[in-house]
Amino acid sequence: MRAGSAAATAAATAASTSPATGVCMKTPGGWRREFRCAPREQPPALRMPSWCRGSAQSRQRPILSRLTNNSRIVGLLAQLEKINTESAESDTARYVTSKILHLAQSQEKTRREMTAKGSTGMEVLLSTLENTKDLQTTLNILSILVELVSAGGGRRASFLVAKGGSQILLQLLTNASKESPQNEELMVQIHSILAKIGPKDKKFGVKARINGALNITLNLVKQNLQNHRLVLPCLQLLRVYSANSVNSVSLGKNGVVELLFKIIGPFSKKNSGLMKVALDTLAALLKSKTNARRAVDRGYVQVLLTIYVDWHRHDNRHRNMLIRKGILQSLKSVTNIKLGRKAFIDANGMKILYNTSQECLAVRTLDPLVNTSSLIMRKCFPKNRLPLPTIKSSFHFQLPVIPVTGPVAQLYSLPPEVDDVVDESDDNDELDLEAENETENEDDVDQNFKNDDIETDINKLKPQQEPGRTIEELKMYEHLFPELVDDFQDYDLISKEPKPFVFEGKVRGPIVVPTAGEEASGNSGNLRKGVVRKVHVSPKGDEGDKKPTCMDLAKEDMKDNGRTSQQQPGDQNRTISSTQGLNNDIVKALDRITLQNLPSQTGPGFTAGGKKDYSLPLTVLTCTKSCPHMAACGNVLFEGRTVQLGKLCCTGVETEDDEDTESTSSVEQTSVEVSDGPTLHDSDLYIEIVKNTKSVPEYSEVAYPDYFGHIPPPFKEPILERPYGVQRTKIAQDIERLIHQSDIIDRVVYDLDNPNYTIPEEGDILKFNSKFESGNLRKVIQIRKNEYDLILNSDINSNHYHQWFYFEVSGMRPGVAYRFNIINCEKSNSQFNYGMQPLMYSVQEALNARPWWIRVGTDICYYKNHFSRSSVAAGGQKGKSYYTITFTVNFPHKDDVCYFAYHYPYTYSTLQMHLQKLESAHNPQQIYFRKDVLCETLSGNTCPLVTITAMPESNYYEHICQFRNRPYVFLSARVHPGETNASWVMKGTLEYLMSNNPTAQSLRESYIFKIVPMLNPDGVINGNHRCSLSGEDLNRQWQSPNPDLHPTIYHAKGLLQYLAAVKHLPLVYCDYHGHSRKKNVFMYGCSIKETVWHTSDNAASCDVMEDVGYRTLPKILSHIAPAFCMSSCSFVVEKSKESTARVVVWREIGVQRSYTMESTLCGCDQGKYKGLQIGTRELEEMGAKFCVGLLRLKRLTSPLEYNLPSSLLDFENDLIESNCKVTSPTTYVLDEDEPRFLEEVDYSAESNDDLDTELAENAGDYEPSAQEEALSDSELSRTYLP
Repeated sequence: MRAGSAAATAAATAASTSPATGVCMKTPGGWRREFRCAPREQPPALRMPSWCRGSAQSRQRPILSRLTNNSRIVGLLAQLEKINTESAESDTARYVTSKILHLAQSQEKTRREMTAKGSTGMEVLLSTLENTKDLQTTLNILSILVELVSAGGGRRASFLVAKGGSQILLQLLTNASKESPQNEELMVQIHSILAKIGPKDKKFGVKARINGALNITLNLVKQNLQNHRLVLPCLQLLRVYSANSVNSVSLGKNGVVELLFKIIGPFSKKNSGLMKVALDTLAALLKSKTNARRAVDRGYVQVLLTIYVDWHRHDNRHRNMLIRKGILQSLKSVTNIKLGRKAFIDANGMKILYNTSQECLAVRTLDPLVNTSSLIMRKCFPKNRLPLPTIKSSFHFQLPVIPVTGPVAQLYSLPPEVDDVVDESDDNDELDLEAENETENEDDVDQNFKNDDIETDINKLKPQQEPGRTIEELKMYEHLFPELVDDFQDYDLISKEPKPFVFEGKVRGPIVVPTAGEEASGNSGNLRKGVVRKVHVSPKGDEGDKKPTCMDLAKEDMKDNGRTSQQQPGDQNRTISSTQGLNNDIVKALDRITLQNLPSQTGPGFTAGGKKDYSLPLTVLTCTKSCPHMAACGNVLFEGRTVQLGKLCCTGVETEDDEDTESTSSVEQTSVEVSDGPTLHDSDLYIEIVKNTKSVPEYSEVAYPDYFGHIPPPFKEPILERPYGVQRTKIAQDIERLIHQSDIIDRVVYDLDNPNYTIPEEGDILKFNSKFESGNLRKVIQIRKNEYDLILNSDINSNHYHQWFYFEVSGMRPGVAYRFNIINCEKSNSQFNYGMQPLMYSVQEALNARPWWIRVGTDICYYKNHFSRSSVAAGGQKGKSYYTITFTVNFPHKDDVCYFAYHYPYTYSTLQMHLQKLESAHNPQQIYFRKDVLCETLSGNTCPLVTITAMPESNYYEHICQFRNRPYVFLSARVHPGETNASWVMKGTLEYLMSNNPTAQSLRESYIFKIVPMLNPDGVINGNHRCSLSGEDLNRQWQSPNPDLHPTIYHAKGLLQYLAAVKHLPLVYCDYHGHSRKKNVFMYGCSIKETVWHTSDNAASCDVMEDVGYRTLPKILSHIAPAFCMSSCSFVVEKSKESTARVVVWREIGVQRSYTMESTLCGCDQGKYKGLQIGTRELEEMGAKFCVGLLRLKRLTSPLEYNLPSSLLDFENDLIESNCKVTSPTTYVLDEDEPRFLEEVDYSAESNDDLDTELAENAGDYEPSAQEEALSDSELSRTYLP
């Protein structure tokens, strides 16, 4: 026995040193036995019975072993146990239990002691309850149990369940029901305590059914409808029974639904508590489809609506909100089935709930009623198909090979018009067979989180380097790696060494790497020399000498991003020219905008050397020239094709009003930064590249933003704080469409599916267009005067993936709030619900020196709507619904041309323009830059492959060998077209790598970069969101890419396989992506240990030996990149991701540091940019910071080469914390990681979950993970080398 227990027993024994004497006394309640003792002794209640101070054997009993307090309750419980053991008289037990009840009612200390961990007090009470025949003792114990669980919440109820209380009480209920007549007080107490502990017992439903308790409780209610004191706890217990689906069906068959409608009635000030409990019970019972059908058949939907209206009218002071909510919850349950929804519509339920909820809006405390009403109305809103001829894409591309399996094969095999059928069969006519066949283990649900997607097979997790293709096949990639064989004899290098490099077959040392399958021959370098010279650099000449160097992004890296907001006088002098020169620029700029006088001689080799930048006239413009609409320029620009800009609907460019402080204040905050070198944007070059870009719709227009270019705005754009109630307001307006159909205009104003469609000429109608590269808008319907429904096009060769949008709007009026609803989005949630805004580009603003995309829109929300598609068209997903993005915009200018986009557009032609500008502006003596063609896409566009490194110092042998033995870094981006932020990050990486910054030079000298900046050109060009022209997600094809259907993936993987074959395995592979539902920038990597750790067999992770170097780069980035968040990183390998680039390159190619880097579409919730939406400046900075991180990774992995101090040699281990075990691995991060809004509602028509209207309790639960916070203070104090 523990010391504490012995002390307690000793204290209790000491309290009873005198023999007790039993005395019978006459009391008002009859005779009872009382214990009396000698004077000066302890009070009788504190004394132990005599057996407690007896033999050693009796002292070893475990009775009250954990009760460490010398309190009255100790002695009383000891007496009660002795009574049980010795079968003492019932009046003694009655007396002791009454004393215990008194203490439990008056002292929290007593209740705590009896339910403390290890206490045996509860067993004593339950044992007495099970064995006693005395009614009063039973009632006393039941009252004690009620006191214990009422005051202690769920923990004490669980404690009672753990001690076997449920079974004992259910058996007591069965025994009590056999008594005649039944004791009312006993029944009240038993039902009360069972109603409290039942929800804490997973097996309670099964136990109650086996004990026959269901019918006992139901019959009690039937026989005592007027006895509200007895009916109330019975209804509470029926509510608990109904949580079990089998019990719910059984009770329904025995008439419980009809019985409850005898209790529920119109407004009354009496018995409101009983009404509330009855409604809660009814709502639980109606979750059973069988019971819901029974209620519909008996017309109870109409009854519930009538009762609700009556309570709504009479409850003027809102004191009975819980009853009104209970009626709505019952309606919510019954409308989970199609019959219930139809009955609701037929009973005019939509109008009733709409009107009542609108009347509740003025009172904030009635929000739960408004939210539940909204949910019911959304559910019952008739499901419609989209107003399209077919949900397949408007455009079709004939594939060279039709896949045998997969989504494309399914799409091709679908019968005609299958997608026009809306499948609403969410409830079958059969009974709840799954409930009838339920086993007794049906409540055995594992409550622990378990992600079945996590790979658990260790053998599959272990990287198994497999070439996949033979050495002979991989030789086709030799020409893309001339850097491995070139001798640089014909290059003008920085320094000339006396001894040139001559390859003599044998090499000194192991540093020369042979090509695939064979050793390099003596003339192998010369074989490739011509190709290198041809592709490597542009011909040098006078024009080349005049080219300024590339924009130096390193300056961005060295600056504090919190730029000064004051415009400097020097900047004004630099950006504003004289009036004479300005007018000439204006005329030329406007000529260029309308493309009337574009020179036909302009060729693809047009460079920045002789270009005047008319696209960014940084001043106020005035135009008196009339701009023609949609002026074609066919013969001037194209042979056989025309390219034109969209219409500029104005009689002149609007002059900025100097007094308009609202429009100028933001610009005055800072000047537009003009870089020292040339920008990468060249409008003329862009037009030339567009002519060679091949699209399925054969686009002939150019969007103004792509022509003008984009520069980051000089002001910060905070994450939008959404006003309360906006979501339900939008839902109410949608419901008004059904209720007041005569108010809806329903006019088509844009339609890709109708080639003969004419644009309405009315002046008050907006005009739309998306017929340009990366554009996506299929159809527009005017709903109200200033409200439009927009429908996006599916990805080509697909019938879904709608999220990316990019379209043009014109014909607007200032000061008018226009509402746009994009009604066929697919993701179940979006950052639009958490502060993200869409982007807008104004041509007027661009002409007025503000050529940038800005975040716009108010009243933004994202919610499930009433459009859906068939389960066949949805790939077997039943009743798949669409979602709406809605936002409201006030345009600043009249008759402007504005563009809206999901994120900052970055087209394929923009990439080609940027690459050409980088190639033409670099220093060939310093930078080795190659732009090759990896392959052609399905539609004939080239997929560029870029190689960047430092030129060797000379063609001396050692320098050439050092050059060839630099480790590779392989980067890729934009496999998903809608993730345009990935391209902006890649732009930052490319510009940094090509800059003259000394750090960039060190980086080039450290690595050879192989970069595929756009893995899915066809998808980008044609405005897809996720797929290529094959209709498949290319990032799920890396395991077995088809060279005919997935050429870019096939050949990108081939490059990596080639590098592995020639023993040049990349040190790092990173695929740039965008994330639509999370904030910040973060990485996904691959780890066996962390994956195993997240499975149920955590012990297995201790046996896995793994180099934890995969964490080094993310940890470095979290320290140097403001937007990067380590706590969002994950290194778990999921089954669903096994065919992604990250996992395949890790598993098959053998690259340990294989990553996906995800950039938010919204903004940051930590670090320097906390509370700000992300822009192109931050994205490009992230690309540059990634490069800096690679250099630091190099110094960490090769410390001796850089002669680092010994204090930094263990830096990597410090970053990782420990390489022997994962004590705190990065948590597996779900896509849905955002906190809920207070007003958030589940719009699923199939959901049976209760609507949690007390969401305020959960509002503060969300906290960002802190497992991978920044480095420790000691680590922060260390100084990184530059």
